[in-house]
Amino acid sequence: MSVLSPVLDQTPVTSIEEALARLTSIDQALPPVDGISCFNKLYLEVTKNVLAALKAVPFADPQFVTALDVAFANVYFAALRAYYAGSLATSRAWQPLFDDRGDRTIAPIQFAIAGMNAHINRDLPVALVATCEAAGVALEEGSPQHADFVRVNGVLAAVEAEVKAQYVPHRLHWLDFLVHRFHRLDDVVAMWDVARARDAAWTNAEALWALRHDRALAARFLDTLDRTVGLAGRGLLVRL
Repeated sequence: MSVLSPVLDQTPVTSIEEALARLTSIDQALPPVDGISCFNKLYLEVTKNVLAALKAVPFADPQFVTALDVAFANVYFAALRAYYAGSLATSRAWQPLFDDRGDRTIAPIQFAIAGMNAHINRDLPVALVATCEAAGVALEEGSPQHADFVRVNGVLAAVEAEVKAQYVPHRLHWLDFLVHRFHRLDDVVAMWDVARARDAAWTNAEALWALRHDRALAARFLDTLDRTVGLAGRGLLVRL
């Protein structure tokens, strides 16, 4: 039994509050240097801010935003359950982070971004399709749901900037013996943009939505996406 088994046994969740509780428990159970913990801390802060935004921002369809956030979290929890169970069905998008989680030559911010890469580029399209199907709304650009989806980008970008500042303090660039190492780290960080990733996730979700009545083709599309996102994850986890 893994250290996260008691937490993951309480998933899937049915509310954002439950998702926050599970993310907090994962944060407390794993050492801070663990690659999964590095991403989980970022995801925990993002989820806190989405919940706050739901209370402060006039969304067109707040129920959709809430349902999407819950579905999104459950895909992450499912990936963790598969990994800790040693399942062959473990997502290839997540595999680079899971494989390298204990490598101390990889910076914490790389783990955080690699997790975002897997969760947004692979998991978000899946969560979007599932949420739209459950709500009985079409997944299409220009819809109220799409406007709400884009509105969340600002919330995520703010959290991402805060976490990057924590993981890569400016003072490190003043240390001559770290200049080369962190110059390369800056290059890795610069590769990632949350808004562009979410735009791509919406497009991939539209493709999955169009294929939803052809389960075999949809599964092949998702498998290809899973592999492609995994390859990108390997690049984000280049050793420094």
